[in-house]
Amino acid sequence: MRIVIAEDLLLLREGLVRMLTDTGHEVVAAVGSGPELEAAVATQRPDLAIVDVRLPPDFRDEGLRAALAVRRRSPGMPVLILSQYVERVYAAELVADGRGAVGYLLKDRVTALDDFLDAVERVAAGGTAMDPEVVRQLFARQGTAGGVAALTPREREVLGLVAQGLSNSAICAELVLAPASVEKHISNILAKLDLPPSDDSHRRVRAVLAYLNG
Repeated sequence: MRIVIAEDLLLLREGLVRMLTDTGHEVVAAVGSGPELEAAVATQRPDLAIVDVRLPPDFRDEGLRAALAVRRRSPGMPVLILSQYVERVYAAELVADGRGAVGYLLKDRVTALDDFLDAVERVAAGGTAMDPEVVRQLFARQGTAGGVAALTPREREVLGLVAQGLSNSAICAELVLAPASVEKHISNILAKLDLPPSDDSHRRVRAVLAYLNG
């Protein structure tokens, strides 16, 4: 996989480069600012961009705004945000186009290499990978209109875990439910959100985006 990294901290940036290279990926650019990210994506056409939220010069939300600009120019461009902070407004905008291929992980909660690499692969493939705290804060902004309002508390709980990227078997373990129960909950969620039969993974992504945008 060809990856662009936007991270201003040199040691973290180089650490990400080494880790991704050692696991078989190609880092085609590693930059430290939003404009450099936009230029690198335009010239390199990577499979994924890994972006810190706060970049020079003001260290506020430059990285996330640059990621949004990248998605506007290249709709569906996979972006994985890696940050210490949840920027709710821009995070919500990131998922608002409904195309999937987005992730938002909090740096201090990424504790396992395999989990991080799984998120990288999932986002690059068009899925979602959202930290539970990001999911919680985005859910807090929801209205009550549409099919989302029809979900039961358990269905919301299941869909929250889907948003984090958990598989059915992982959801079973997390909620101590039988596989058939999880499958039924997900089937009910998809029906209530009026998602017609299609590729199952695509429907799951659309359900997550509907919920986050609710």
